Amino acid sequence: MTKPTETAQRPKRRLVAAGVAGSIAALAAVYVIVGPDGNSHETQSCTLAQETAQTIKPFATGEVAAFLPAQKALPLDELTFKKPDGTVATMSDFKDKTILMNLWATWCAPCRKEMPALDELQADLGSNDFEVVAVNLDRGGEEKPKAFLEEIGVSHLSFYHDASNKLMTDLRTKGRATGLPTTILIGPENCEIGTMYGPAEWASGEAKKLIEAALKSIAG
Repeated sequence: MTKPTETAQRPKRRLVAAGVAGSIAALAAVYVIVGPDGNSHETQSCTLAQETAQTIKPFATGEVAAFLPAQKALPLDELTFKKPDGTVATMSDFKDKTILMNLWATWCAPCRKEMPALDELQADLGSNDFEVVAVNLDRGGEEKPKAFLEEIGVSHLSFYHDASNKLMTDLRTKGRATGLPTTILIGPENCEIGTMYGPAEWASGEAKKLIEAALKSIAG
């Protein structure tokens, strides 16, 4: 015969076990999971970016009609490049900020043409919540691209760069950045909202409405 005390304790044990299992599941959803190779594989949610992509679809018109809202938002938290001071910039540096990442080079004629518009967009909409992050990919050093930006009067964009082209390679492995210029709208959770292949008039009314719609959607 089962003792009364054992019978009474069984439901409690089940509740404790369920609670432990629930806690483990919650931790797995929040913390970094380390794979057998010792590398970190972060479980990243791109829900906000995906919702924003759907919201701004109607605003991809006119000068930004070729902008492609993400069908499945990609996590981009591992991307790196160089800051103006030469130190490494990671996506965590832009956490909680929406950025328009533009990949360009001085040998790319369409890139050169759209740079003043990107500078104007930064001047008009740049804030604690939004930044145009134009990353130069020239391999020959900083002198030529810096001279070009000074020549055309760019004054609002910070000089980000990646002479190694690792940024381009990393994006290509994700099926992005097949050529220059490529411009990616990235949400505060470091996930792709949408991508533009080729140049655009980023200072146009349509482009600003697209960005403003994204920022409004993100702000809730």
